[in-house]
Amino acid sequence: MSFTLTEEQHELTGAAAAFFDKRSPETEVRRLMAEGGAADPAVWSQMAGQLGLPGLIVPEAYGGGGFRFLDFALVAERAGAALLVAPLVSTVAAAGAVMLSEDDELKTQYLPGLASGDCIGTLAIAEQSGSWGASAAEVTAEAGVGGGVRLTGVKMYVVDGQHADILITSARSPLGTVNLYVVEANSPEVTVTALSTLDMTRPQARVELASAPARPLAGDADGEAVFERAMAIAAILVAAEQVGGAQRCLDMAVEYAKVRIQFGRPIGSFQAIKHKCADMLVDVESARSAAYYAAGVLDDGNDEALVAAALAKAHCSAAYTRVAGENIQIHGGIGFTWEHPAHLYFKRAKTSEILFGDPAWQRERLAALVGI
Repeated sequence: MSFTLTEEQHELTGAAAAFFDKRSPETEVRRLMAEGGAADPAVWSQMAGQLGLPGLIVPEAYGGGGFRFLDFALVAERAGAALLVAPLVSTVAAAGAVMLSEDDELKTQYLPGLASGDCIGTLAIAEQSGSWGASAAEVTAEAGVGGGVRLTGVKMYVVDGQHADILITSARSPLGTVNLYVVEANSPEVTVTALSTLDMTRPQARVELASAPARPLAGDADGEAVFERAMAIAAILVAAEQVGGAQRCLDMAVEYAKVRIQFGRPIGSFQAIKHKCADMLVDVESARSAAYYAAGVLDDGNDEALVAAALAKAHCSAAYTRVAGENIQIHGGIGFTWEHPAHLYFKRAKTSEILFGDPAWQRERLAALVGI
């Protein structure tokens, strides 16, 4: 698989990087953090209306751009570098899940809104136990009076849950099978409570469903396969975002090592700092390869996507956390201060590490998938 970017992909990533650099500087990130982590409406409108980023992977028939997952992974990488405070990855992950459905009516109802940015979506997968696996699903799905499906239970750590219009929620049917369901977040049977989080650039919520009306994405026989594929999509998009954050930390550390003078010379001339920066570079480049490969496999549509997703999420999570930590170490005392951005990336790295399964969980999953 070749990772040589096309001219069109270079233009896409250049436009995205320029937009995020202009509209998501550190001052804006800190302002939105203080206001609860909601996206700036004007910036979100530009992202959706002018750049078409939320609908990049949505087929043109449903109002999207018809691009590939690898194309959006390149955009997610730039968003991660800018610590973008907006439900971009959440909405695209939700759109990716809806695209897996064979229900054309459901896709016609939700995909155009997700693509245009008028509808914000997110995945509500994690259980109160903290597990992300299908086997741990505790929310129950039952037939409602007069038809339809009703969900009852609690989901935790729902990224951008307090700002979402629709929730893609996993639940267990009376037959014991697991499926994904679309739930309207503004339904009176849905209670969304904002959580206090380590990373204030990425809001999370607790979602309580009290016999909330829902629509399944797939039939009972195909539900778990759709769940696994949707989880793979989300994990790969987060992994790509992690690459961008890790690259920004590396750039920050190298630049500081060039200008910080100690004992009469730049600290970057000391062997210990050189080794740290070299190790950080290896982490970033290997993480980028893993994320790009996983996104490419996802585009190919084969079964290896689940394996590639587990590998990418495990490696990119660990790499980002290491690089973000080393960035603070290279900066020394100033790297620990609130005023310096290094801690913002470290906090994003730690919370992203846990989303959709931490490295240990992903490695166990990878071992099971390859039959070890």
